[in-house]
Amino acid sequence: MTQTTDTRSGPRSGPRAEQEENTRSRVLGAVLEHGPVSAADLGEMLELTPAAVRRHLDVLEQQHFIEVTMVRRPSGGAGRPARRYVVAPEGHAKLGDDYLEIATDALEAIRRIAGPDAVRSFIQDRVNRLEASYRPEVEAAGDEVAERLPVLVRLLSRDGFAASTNEVAVGRGESRTIVSAQLCQGHCPVRELAARYPQFCELETELIARLLGTDVRRLSTQAAGAHVCTTHVPLARPAAAPADPTTGQTTDQTTEEGRHD
Repeated sequence: MTQTTDTRSGPRSGPRAEQEENTRSRVLGAVLEHGPVSAADLGEMLELTPAAVRRHLDVLEQQHFIEVTMVRRPSGGAGRPARRYVVAPEGHAKLGDDYLEIATDALEAIRRIAGPDAVRSFIQDRVNRLEASYRPEVEAAGDEVAERLPVLVRLLSRDGFAASTNEVAVGRGESRTIVSAQLCQGHCPVRELAARYPQFCELETELIARLLGTDVRRLSTQAAGAHVCTTHVPLARPAAAPADPTTGQTTDQTTEEGRHD
């Protein structure tokens, strides 16, 4: 009697399994870079059928590499929040938290032996090296924030931060004007360290401001529990206040309605 083998038992192997794993890695990478992102948008980006992208998302969610978050719809109208996918903490670990335990022990030893100022100096030295590496290419892009920002995004992505930008517009119709952008970082190579030592986030924010030549504001960080690090970036430098002709001093043009402090 001829024996048959049930290929459904046990893990699949061979070219088909390798192809599935490669596609799943692409899906995870897309969630990392664009999350929070919908299944439909992922399918369009990766040219996958709805059934295929759902299958990979289900597996990644079962493996705790991604998770679902509910996001308010952009229209702000009534209705249920939309389902979006983001990378889970385990997914960030898979994507690279190498030497975390050694790095944590080293920083703790520095703090214990030389004090918290020594830890800040150590982190500042790391940020200074990043700045020296980034500055030539960022400055070569031009003087405007809008010219420098795409270059900074590319450099951050090269170093594992999975950076992207979203432009923020105000107004409606023909009066709709783009006045700022959000710099998003979908992955942080030092996320766990930054959770213990917030100087990483503080000094990185200062670095972004110096390279772009404008004041920026950090809205969220993965170290504090957010899914994405988000930084508000004005696309136009604030104009200098005009001088009072009688005193020679600058005047504050902010109206009472425009104050937020």
